[in-house]
Amino acid sequence: MGDVFISESAREDSVPVVDVRDLHKSYGGYRAVRGVSFTVMRGELFALLGTNGAGKTTTLEILEGFHAPTAGSVRVFGLDPCRDGVAVRRRTGVMLQDGGFFNELTTRETVDSWRGFLHGPRRTAQVLHQVGLAGRADVRVGRLSGGERRRLDLALALLGGPELLFLDEPTAGMDPEARRATWLLVEELLEGGTTVVLTTHYLEEAQHLADRVAVMADGRIAATGTVSEVLAGHGSQVAFWLPDGLGPGDLPVLARAAGDGTPVVERAAGRRRARYTVDRTGPALAELHRWAARRRVELDGVEVRPVRLEDVFLELTRRPHGHPGHPGNRRTTDKAGTR
Repeated sequence: MGDVFISESAREDSVPVVDVRDLHKSYGGYRAVRGVSFTVMRGELFALLGTNGAGKTTTLEILEGFHAPTAGSVRVFGLDPCRDGVAVRRRTGVMLQDGGFFNELTTRETVDSWRGFLHGPRRTAQVLHQVGLAGRADVRVGRLSGGERRRLDLALALLGGPELLFLDEPTAGMDPEARRATWLLVEELLEGGTTVVLTTHYLEEAQHLADRVAVMADGRIAATGTVSEVLAGHGSQVAFWLPDGLGPGDLPVLARAAGDGTPVVERAAGRRRARYTVDRTGPALAELHRWAARRRVELDGVEVRPVRLEDVFLELTRRPHGHPGHPGNRRTTDKAGTR
């Protein structure tokens, strides 16, 4: 039997661009990351999600070579990003949460100065056009809006034509139009073969862009996979406005309709809205209508919809994780009548 030829490009596509295995990071007695493992394949967008303090930014900074792990293995392009930082940085672009610009420089001058740190950088005009800042090239950075400064951060990250792009909260501070434009730009980069690792607090952004996601809580990965895989098994949402005079403790527990059957009550538009996560919407609605008939109340604004990534994210990050200060333990909604 003859030898099977495997092209170099096919071989590279089968090897993870990012390979994280049992990553731990501690600062003194505080364990920021506790045994995280995941891979990112060439040309995909991997979204790392979590509340503040979940460990996602620490994980990202280790991948970028800013910190060494306490334990575990991290490889980017098969290299150690801390030990082989120069080689890794030549192939990556990093968009930090805050670039720390000089306010007295213009947008063009900022990009021009950054070009001096790179080998074979792209033209300033090209990247400013790409991020929608061509018309603001001669404006001093101190006069840019928050969203425009984020786009300047993105321009600097793209200046070296990176194979791997780290985006840390890339659309924070942007208006909806600029956010959508950034999504389109990221999609173009993905189509061109760029690999992207993203952190974001906009769950809609992750659901729209990501090939795969990982939800972090208390330094661990609580769920990972495609968006469909993460959503699988989480049922549907049934919601309605809470009738006047009733509190969360007056609502039924839909034990026969799945999930834990317990309502979450949230404030919206100056009113309170009860929300259930259920496996079977038919029995849930029938049970709710029987309850409403017994209580002689109207079910106002009943809505049934599939579970969204935001719903699963909130469920995972609200669970106790053995850390009294963990953000997931500080609830802002009432559940089963408790605060």
